[in-house]
Amino acid sequence: MNTQPSTSTPPLEWTALDRRAVDVARALAVDAVERAGHGHPGTAMSLAPAAYLLFQRLLRHDPADPAWAGRDRFVLSCGHSSLTLYTQLYLSGYGLGLDDLKALRTEGSLTPAHPEHGHTPGVETTTGPLGQGLGNAVGMAMAARRERGLFDPDTAPGDSVFDHTVWVFASDGDLEEGISHEVSSLAGHQRLGNLVVLYDDNRISIEDDTSIAVSEDVLARYAAYGWHVQRVDWTATGAYLEDVPALYAALAAAREETGRPSIVALRTVIGWPSPTKQNTGKIHGSALGATEAAAAKAAMGLDPEASFQVPDEVLAHARRVAERGRAARREWDKRYEDWRTELPERAELFDRIDARRLPDGWADAVPDFPAGGEMATRKASGEVLSALAGVLPELWGGSADLAESNNTTMKGEPSFVPEEFATAAFPGHRHGRTLHFGIREHGMGAVLNGIALHGGTRPYGGTFLVFSDYMRPAVRLAAMMRLPVTFVWTHDSIGLGEDGPTHQPVEHLWSLRGIPGLDVVRPADAHETAAAWRAVLERADRPAGLCLTRQNVPVLPDPGPDAVARGGYVLAEAAGGVPEAIVLATGSEVHIALEARRLLERDGIPTRVVSLPCLEWFAEQSPRYRDAVLPPEVRARVSVEAGSTLGWHALTGDAGEAVGIDEFGASAPYQTLYERHGITAERVAAAVRASVARAERGVSR
Repeated sequence: MNTQPSTSTPPLEWTALDRRAVDVARALAVDAVERAGHGHPGTAMSLAPAAYLLFQRLLRHDPADPAWAGRDRFVLSCGHSSLTLYTQLYLSGYGLGLDDLKALRTEGSLTPAHPEHGHTPGVETTTGPLGQGLGNAVGMAMAARRERGLFDPDTAPGDSVFDHTVWVFASDGDLEEGISHEVSSLAGHQRLGNLVVLYDDNRISIEDDTSIAVSEDVLARYAAYGWHVQRVDWTATGAYLEDVPALYAALAAAREETGRPSIVALRTVIGWPSPTKQNTGKIHGSALGATEAAAAKAAMGLDPEASFQVPDEVLAHARRVAERGRAARREWDKRYEDWRTELPERAELFDRIDARRLPDGWADAVPDFPAGGEMATRKASGEVLSALAGVLPELWGGSADLAESNNTTMKGEPSFVPEEFATAAFPGHRHGRTLHFGIREHGMGAVLNGIALHGGTRPYGGTFLVFSDYMRPAVRLAAMMRLPVTFVWTHDSIGLGEDGPTHQPVEHLWSLRGIPGLDVVRPADAHETAAAWRAVLERADRPAGLCLTRQNVPVLPDPGPDAVARGGYVLAEAAGGVPEAIVLATGSEVHIALEARRLLERDGIPTRVVSLPCLEWFAEQSPRYRDAVLPPEVRARVSVEAGSTLGWHALTGDAGEAVGIDEFGASAPYQTLYERHGITAERVAAAVRASVARAERGVSR
């Protein structure tokens, strides 16, 4: 292939010191894994030239400020090869020292087994589950385009301070995972010309030669997605030749291809130059061993008996990248200040959104709903989104091909799509707002995470609650990284009716509540839905899942936003103010709890109804508040929720009872299903009577 870079890219100067720095990075990877006793040295060894080339010559970054807004983003999707990144962060001067590399995979170190966002300077996202990083990168590229549309839409391509490249290193494993198909197809459709993927085509995984499981033509697949594809083969001559100029030319050409995403397949030999373990599965995920490690160092011209050897002149040479970073930063800062001077209102908006501050008075736009009618909470959610569109430009999102069902389209807002793909139903443009993920739930989750990681915008994405299963790895990572992503999950129970058990979530609410750091919010009516959106948006440090009904439910009197934000509150007090029993409910079962209370009060059992839209928020409240809502002395308690009863006993106690569904549903009208499964006021009232009797006798259920 042509190894000459374009005229807009400076020619590559690749010196003996650069080659030595690459070998030092390889040896550091070997030594770090040897000291830890476990890890993944092979890919870090063979990708060292590519990583060093990127950080030293192509990546726009400033090691002195890892959060610089004008930086390129780098995503190591193959997070198991964390040393590929850690060694470059060390050599570039991000604050990591040799002691950090020596502490690989140990408690409290800056070098955990897989890169962790918010933990190590220079790490843009938490990676490890294969394919997730690639999905994050697609989201980052989409967010960059949306950000440009918000703040600088009229500047020529390539000239805006908001133009930058998202770089990804991906492995065979990343591209085998199904999520890679979803996000790569979406990236091609969106024509994300700011996305460049280097595919490490080493053809080795834990089970050794990948031909045992894979035989597809990866680049043909990506060409079919609409990507710009190139191949650089370091084995083409029959010997192994690390042709860095060829790789440089390919990556530079990929960066300059702005009309579509690019992938460069780099054929490497994993573990090079380990004499006997290179090109085997043995070097993928385990230490080389002392003898092989010494032999590998000798092959690189390093002292085979020394560990963590970094010659001063090599480190000084590598750290010169900081000068390039400072120069790029100075040039960007001038253009940034010019932009701020020319467009002060947009600069003010950028400052607010970048800090994730909500504008004054924004909540005044949240709609009110007249009590006494009926409305599905999914519809109420859609009304809230449309009402907020004009005051929160940072809020954007869409659905996995279920917009009409999820009610995730803000009224009148253009779609985020290349103009040639806009439709009569969804007109739009490249800087639009309404996202169309297609039938790609897993990819949607990772893309939403990438959008949140990129900057200040607030993304949301919708599907049916039952399909949150497809999204679970991404949802878990959103919680781990504390990202302000909102997952809109509708059709949240057997209340969706005739679609049947394949689409009726049963175990999902408690399964999701089991994810630490995820707020699972199931509002009872339109008012609680509006207040839930308000509470979610006021929290910028964690994800939330809004679980919403398909069916209409009564619109109750407005409890006020503070009640919902507390996660649980007294919705209806017992006669006389002293309850003998408490009914706890969420979502569409709250009105059933209110009807059960009416039956119980009629029979002389003073009953309090507690609405619990979010157990996570309720758990955050003071013990005094929680005890005021659920007095410990009131042991007669019954929960009602149209889902698994798995976790309710922690709140209902030893004399209480959980009314729910611990089996799959059926295809029938939802009214029939509620009767069949005992999710009725009469059943709840009967359970309360039994609980009262147990509490009076001092016995447990």
